Amino acid sequence: MSNYQNKKLDFNQYHQDTQLIRAGSIRSNFGETSEAIFLNSGFCYNSAETAENRFNGNEPGFVYSRYLNPTLKMLEDKLSIIEQAESAVVMASGMSAVFASIMCQIKTGDHFIASKVLFGSCYHIATKILPNYGIEVSLVDATNLKELEQAFQKNTKVVFIETPANPTLEVVDIALIADLCKKNNAKLIVDNILASSSCQKPLALGADIVVYSSTKHFDGQGRTLGGAVLGSNDFIKEILLPFHRHTGPALSPFNAWIILKSLETYNLRMQKHCENALQVAQFLEQHPKIKKVSYPHLPSHKQFDLAKKQMSSGGSMVAFETIGNKNDCFEFLNNLQLIDISNNLGDSKSLITHPATTTHSNMSVAEQQAINITSTLCRLSVGLEHYTDLINDLNNSLNNI
Repeated sequence: MSNYQNKKLDFNQYHQDTQLIRAGSIRSNFGETSEAIFLNSGFCYNSAETAENRFNGNEPGFVYSRYLNPTLKMLEDKLSIIEQAESAVVMASGMSAVFASIMCQIKTGDHFIASKVLFGSCYHIATKILPNYGIEVSLVDATNLKELEQAFQKNTKVVFIETPANPTLEVVDIALIADLCKKNNAKLIVDNILASSSCQKPLALGADIVVYSSTKHFDGQGRTLGGAVLGSNDFIKEILLPFHRHTGPALSPFNAWIILKSLETYNLRMQKHCENALQVAQFLEQHPKIKKVSYPHLPSHKQFDLAKKQMSSGGSMVAFETIGNKNDCFEFLNNLQLIDISNNLGDSKSLITHPATTTHSNMSVAEQQAINITSTLCRLSVGLEHYTDLINDLNNSLNNI
C-alpha cells in the first residue's frame, strides 16, 4: 500500500502559470500524478465522536459532497490562488453563483443597485425576482458617476456590475464604484465572466466579491456547467456558505475535475483568445458593411483608456453591428461557414449569437434599445482557430449581405 505524503508549498511565491498547474492539488496516499475524481456523495467516520466534531466544526474534514469534497476543494483552492482571493465556493452554474452571491446578503426592505447592461438572466433576477422579495432595485448607467452617486440610499446593501458588460462590452470603472460602495457601506459584486481572471482582477481593484461561470473560459471547451464565487474568508464562511449549503447549488465532482484539468492550459488559451479577438476586431472595424465595433482594447472604444488601465488584455469577446436590418444580419449569420451560431462563449471554437433574439430576448424592444442592443448587434466569442481563417469566414459572409 502506497503512503504518499503531500508537499506543503506556498504557491503565492510562484508565477500564475505555475499555480495553474500545481496549486490546490491533493494527492491521495497512492501518489497519482493527475488529480483524482472523488465521485462520492458522503463520507464515513471512525467514530461517532469524529462525526460530531466534523459537523460542529471542531475537527477538519468532509461531511457531505453537497457541502464540499476533495475534488471541489482542489478547484476552490486553485481558483483562490489565481484570483488572489482569501476563499472561494464553486457551484453548479454561473447563474447559481450570481444568485447565491446576491441573495445570501440581502433581505426584504434592502436596496439593490445594478448596472443597466446585464446578461439576460441577471436582468431577470434584478427586475423580476428581487422585487418579489420586497427588495428595491435601481438600474443605473454605471459609466455615469453622478447617476451612480445619486442611486445610493441608506438601505443600499449590494451593487452588482458586469464589466465588460454582456453583450455590448461596455466597460465600468471597478475601483471608482468600489470606493463609492465603501463610503455607503455596501458590497460590490463584479461579474468577471466576459473579461476572465486572466485579463482582469476585480478584487485587486477593490471589489468585495467576484463571480464566474466556469462553463466559459475556465473549462473553455464547452463541456461542463459550473460557477464560482470568490471573496474574503468572512464573507464566504459566515454569509455565503450557510446559504449555499442549505439551498443546494452544488457542483458535480466530475464537472469540478474537468474544470480543474482545464485550468492547466488556461493562460495559454486566454493569450491566444485575446490575440485572435484583437485581430478580428481590427478587421471588422475597417469593413464597409460593419456599422460599429466594440472591443475594449480598440482605441475607438468609448472606455478605451479605462479598459487599458484595468484590463491587461481586451478579452475574447467582440460586439459589432452589421449594416442594414435584422434580416440582413440574419443573412450574415446564416452564411458563416466556420463560425457557429451559439449563445455560449469562452469556447475553443468561435461562436456568434444575435443577443436581441437569444440571450436578451426576455427584454422588451424598448429595454433593449435603452442599453444599445439593436436588431443588428452580434456578439462574437473568438476561439482558438487561426485568426486568418476567422477573418476570411467573416469577410465572405459580410460580402454576401
